[in-house]
Amino acid sequence: MRKKIKPYYIQSFIKQFRSTLEQFIVPLTIFQGIRTILLPTMFDIILLAILLFLAAALYMERG
Repeated sequence: MRKKIKPYYIQSFIKQFRSTLEQFIVPLTIFQGIRTILLPTMFDIILLAILLFLAAALYMERG
């Protein structure tokens, strides 16, 4: 039988990792956006899309 993961039972190192990620995701996304404008490659575009999606997901979850 599998245990259900409840958000209140998330371990502390995961909470700390998420908090650190929230601090660095916006500057990293801005840097990647500037890099994509200057030197657009397929890898840069995909990476920018992933970073934008991750930043939006973290922002929406936070409220």
